[in-house]
Amino acid sequence: MRWDGDLRYVALGDSQTEGVGDGDESTGYRGWADRFAEHMVEAGARVEYANLAVRGRLAGQVRAEQLEQALALRPDVATVFAGVNDLIRPGYDPDIVVGHLETMFAELTAAGAKVATLTFPDITKIAPLTRPLLPRVLDFNDRVRAAAARHDVAVADCFRHAVSTDRRLWAPDRLHCSSEGHRRIAGAVAHAMELPGADITWADPLPPLRSPAAVTRMYDEVTWLGSFLGPWVARRIRGRSSGDGRVAKRPELLPLIP
Repeated sequence: MRWDGDLRYVALGDSQTEGVGDGDESTGYRGWADRFAEHMVEAGARVEYANLAVRGRLAGQVRAEQLEQALALRPDVATVFAGVNDLIRPGYDPDIVVGHLETMFAELTAAGAKVATLTFPDITKIAPLTRPLLPRVLDFNDRVRAAAARHDVAVADCFRHAVSTDRRLWAPDRLHCSSEGHRRIAGAVAHAMELPGADITWADPLPPLRSPAAVTRMYDEVTWLGSFLGPWVARRIRGRSSGDGRVAKRPELLPLIP
């Protein structure tokens, strides 16, 4: 694929693609999709970019709410990343969830778009209390890799690189990436899409940190449980979502100015 012409890029997904963790409500969110679009500009493309992602969305909602709109924008490049909001719920069904992703892969590639997706990192190394979910993560990643291969979709395989679980790449809620994490993901997608100048340096390890004492680790887990996991569970019980009332931050194709 040529990266030195006029290109339309559309991002589909949930909070990670929206950019939560990279900015805030007052300054706005940047995120890996914005940063990947900037990589495209650096590679020589004149980019029109739309980001349809909305936080809290399940894979089926991404398909129902974003796919038709994305196809109408006639993208040359698209990214699809969803499923973590499904995976952490009790009623998770991998056939249904990955089926939604594969439908998006199929329809976008059939429309002529070059598509990329991601695998999930080992979330148990980010939040040890999620250890029971590891078999789901492993199975989900295998299914996504297989679906991507069937439709010639590029995969930024974050799971295979240890840096993806470095706490410095994650926001305090451990559900969203920090600015550095979003920067690394953008580099991973650029590398998977074979952009000129992209390489594997996104996966380079950060300088080592001294391991915290056991009591500090325990305090961190209790704090995370009360500050982030507890409120998330409470929203699920009330049938609420962090995305209620939200709309996409960039629903139309707009030129990306370097």
